Amino acid sequence: MPVTVRDVRGFKERGERFVMLTAYDAFSAQLLDEAGIPLLLVGDTLGMVVLGYDSTVPVTMEEMLHHTAAVARGATNALVVGDLPFMSYQVSVEEGMRNAGRFLKEAGAHAVKLEGGGRAVELVERLTASGIPVMGHLGLTPQSVNQIGGYRVQGRGDEQAEAIMSDAKDLEAAGAFSLVLEAVPRELARDVTASLAIPTIGIGAGPHCDGQVLVFYDFLGITPNPPKLAKAYASLGPQITDAAREFAREVAEHRFPEDRHSYS
Repeated sequence: MPVTVRDVRGFKERGERFVMLTAYDAFSAQLLDEAGIPLLLVGDTLGMVVLGYDSTVPVTMEEMLHHTAAVARGATNALVVGDLPFMSYQVSVEEGMRNAGRFLKEAGAHAVKLEGGGRAVELVERLTASGIPVMGHLGLTPQSVNQIGGYRVQGRGDEQAEAIMSDAKDLEAAGAFSLVLEAVPRELARDVTASLAIPTIGIGAGPHCDGQVLVFYDFLGITPNPPKLAKAYASLGPQITDAAREFAREVAEHRFPEDRHSYS
């Protein structure tokens, strides 16, 4: 059965821990869907892990829609969440609504994710009132990397912690169905999680969040020098390199293709 926003809320109500993984193409989405992963995030991280940018900032709406549509075609049951890229919603609420709507209308996503609180709260309220489910994102918000001075843990000081807690409650009140907490102290994530009726999804936020998310390439052990917040559940990077070398050797030594790989 397809996973819905209501199901995600139900995970927290029943005390069930759950996971979300990023996906960027149809085949990966199909594999993760077959594994029963309930949420697939088409993250703007694709700028770094797929497109070769040095941050998420350059990612465009067209790039996000292209990859989100591919994931939506590959997933049958998972809830597909499209990540609103930098400057697709910061200029005005109206522009944010138009771009969020494109994720559902053109790309087949079921929900959108956006970063930050403050001015974004009004947009969340308008989107949810219009029937567009929204996932929030607080703590380390990569689109603001230039403002915060790098990929740093957020919420360690009292003032930052209070701001994150306040934004979390505001996003919930505005109608967000869930909230990503990235790179915040585990104690703060615990307190935010306990204070909300909607589920929190952690990445580098400790064990107390209702769910956990990882980036596809980190999770599979493909990313070189992965961040501290990631855990590899396979070691595909070295295996891919070894496989490519073996392919090259077999061709050089006239061992591939064999008769069974050829047509008469």
